[in-house]
Amino acid sequence: MKKTILILSVMLFALLAVFLIVFFGYAPRYVANSLNPVRNKPPYQVSEKAKDLHENLIVADLHADSLLWKRDLLKKDTIGQVDIPRLLEGNVALQAFTVVTKTPRGLNIENNKGDTDNVFWLTLAEMQPLENLSSLTGRAVFQAEKLHQFAENSKGKFFVIKTKKDLQDFLERRKTEKIVGGWLGIEGAHALDGRLENVDRLFDAGFRMISPSHFFDNDIGGSAHGVEKHGLTEKGREMVKRMQTKGMLVDVSHASAKTFNDVLSISTKPIVVSHTGVKGTCDNNRNLSDPQLKAIAKTGGVVGIGFWKTAICGEDASSIAEAIRHATDVIGVDHVGLGSDFDGSVTVPFDVSGMALITEALMKEGFTDEEIAKIMGGNIIKLLNENLPD
Repeated sequence: MKKTILILSVMLFALLAVFLIVFFGYAPRYVANSLNPVRNKPPYQVSEKAKDLHENLIVADLHADSLLWKRDLLKKDTIGQVDIPRLLEGNVALQAFTVVTKTPRGLNIENNKGDTDNVFWLTLAEMQPLENLSSLTGRAVFQAEKLHQFAENSKGKFFVIKTKKDLQDFLERRKTEKIVGGWLGIEGAHALDGRLENVDRLFDAGFRMISPSHFFDNDIGGSAHGVEKHGLTEKGREMVKRMQTKGMLVDVSHASAKTFNDVLSISTKPIVVSHTGVKGTCDNNRNLSDPQLKAIAKTGGVVGIGFWKTAICGEDASSIAEAIRHATDVIGVDHVGLGSDFDGSVTVPFDVSGMALITEALMKEGFTDEEIAKIMGGNIIKLLNENLPD
């Protein structure tokens, strides 16, 4: 009997050891790979004319969730959609690294509660600090620290942009060097852990863009995918004021219609939609109507067009260009940019090394070189240069 118990104990211990090795050693990479597929693998081919134009652009993207995953972004990877080497290959000058701190189980674009937490398990599997199991602010700061560490270890290839001077210095250096800049944003103000003073903590950590809500309603504002879909709360109004005073961009991606309208009614600065589609080419609850596009443009803001199917109702660069065409027809070329949602648990047509495919698609849509330069990054550069803190 004792021998049987001993054998069973050894077997259970061995099974536990295997589980722990898989969970902590392999699960984070497996999840990152399975949730962020690329429909067409590199290398990507474009015409010589498109290639020449693209190489002379300053390309910028408003949205990538790459910091959520346990990957070394300084190394070119075979999984995921963004890393520094592939940003360089795609001639991307500036990439917004947007932080996800919590998502609900059964994620959808219609109706989600905020009482479940998928990111908890990633936090555990990645062996993050114990604080981060319960603190969403801690999770955000942890991801920001990763980005700063990448910059420190990049040997001058990657920089974190936090101020107007950072941006200007970076752009000046980029005239003679092949380098990449990144700035930090947050998906959903539940990352404040219910405390407005955490706006200051997140600003100090380098964040320069926050959206009131993500996939569920919170104490700041309602989500387009929440249950009540309420508007901006009093706490939310105070958050917007604090952010804009500090030189942080308010991002109304995922906002309920009421939250969207409430933010614009009190805003004193340009408003951003970092990643979206347009109802004019892809009519669903995730995307913006023409009146919403016009409202963003009226603030002087920029709308980032996404690359995934729910945003564009297509699976290639031409679908992205069609959505951009509709947006520019409604609000002009000065208020439209790129908002890929790379590494955001979505399937995309190409990874970041294939950004020239969009340049080529925009050429086929009939945009001029000057218009393409604005859409591919010029509008975002202008927005940051005018609204980042001094």
